[in-house]
Amino acid sequence: MQLIQPLDVHLLEMMTWFPSEDKLVIWSGPNFRYPFNSKSFIEDLNIKKLNSFCLVSNKHDLLAFGQYYQRLGRCHLGRLVVSPKFRGRGVASVLMQHLSELGLKALNVKECSLFVFSHNQNAIKAYEKFGFKFSEYPDEMPLENCLYMVKP
Repeated sequence: MQLIQPLDVHLLEMMTWFPSEDKLVIWSGPNFRYPFNSKSFIEDLNIKKLNSFCLVSNKHDLLAFGQYYQRLGRCHLGRLVVSPKFRGRGVASVLMQHLSELGLKALNVKECSLFVFSHNQNAIKAYEKFGFKFSEYPDEMPLENCLYMVKP
């Protein structure tokens, strides 16, 4: 498995992973248009502003997608998603490992952080398994029912 820059074909495939507005919002957070088309989906991902990567298999299957950026002195992971075809196989851990290694080094920081909705229990389990712990957010929480997690 390796991280690569997202190709248009990856983004088009990702669009099929979000068949409802609820599923999209759980993943994307606020300000992502729905219904979307290829143009709005790519624009709303902010690929030109955020470090964005796809995790692909050795056979070039799209396994997952994620982004990172600096937030409050940490490497903040965002929009983490695993292809529905590959969930439950440890792909999320591989994605987080690659993204956090790359982001910590590139941003010259020592910790990672992320947001997760409190009802997204599958994601919470994956984050805790990877070593993230719940933490108080030092500012006003940007979304209702949102939790903040940090990994040293």
